[in-house]
Amino acid sequence: MTYEPAAIPDQAQYEPRSGDALLVIDVQRDFLSGGALAVPQGNRVVPVLNRYVAEFQRRGLPIVATRDWHPPNHCSFIPHGGRWPPHCVAGTPGAGFADALHLPPDVHVVSKATASDHEQYSAFPESDLAAWLRARRVRRLFAGGLATDYCVFADVCDALRNGFEVVVLTDAIAAVDDRDGDAALREMQRLGAVLL
Repeated sequence: MTYEPAAIPDQAQYEPRSGDALLVIDVQRDFLSGGALAVPQGNRVVPVLNRYVAEFQRRGLPIVATRDWHPPNHCSFIPHGGRWPPHCVAGTPGAGFADALHLPPDVHVVSKATASDHEQYSAFPESDLAAWLRARRVRRLFAGGLATDYCVFADVCDALRNGFEVVVLTDAIAAVDDRDGDAALREMQRLGAVLL
C-alpha cells in the first residue's frame, strides 16, 4: 500500500469501546500464499489481525468473520465465464480460515457468494449481518482482511450505507493490485470511513 491516509488527530477516540465490533474479512487459505487466488502479501495481515482479535476479545466486544463460500460452479470462476480461478469452494480446505488466524469460539461467521449465479463481494446483502450488529448495539466497525480492492472495499461501502461508522485498519489489509488498493482507500475515505 502506498496511499498514506490523513493523520488521525486524536488516537484515543479510536480505542475499541462499547458499540464497536471487529470485522475480519475473508482471511481464508485460498487467499494466502500457495492458495488458489493468493493476495500478494496477504499472509502479513494474519498476525496483525490476531492482535486486534485478542484486544476485542479482552474487551468483550463482538467479532465477525466473513468468508467466500462458493459452490463448485460459481459464476465468478473462469470455467463458468468469470474472472477468477476456482477458489474458496464450500467445505474444501481452501475455503477454511487461515490456520494461524486465532478466531474465538463465539465468532459470528457470515458466508457469502453461496449461489452459483450471483457474485457477491460484500457480506451485507442477502445476510443478517446488519441486523445482527444492530441487535448487539454496534455502531462502529473496525475492518481488516482481504482484499483491499475487492471484499474489504465492498464491505466497508455497504457498512457505511447501512449507517455504521467504519474504521479501516490499514495495517491489517492487503490488495490484489496496489494501485487499485490505493484507489479503494481513497474512495472509502471519501465516503466517510476513517483510515487508521
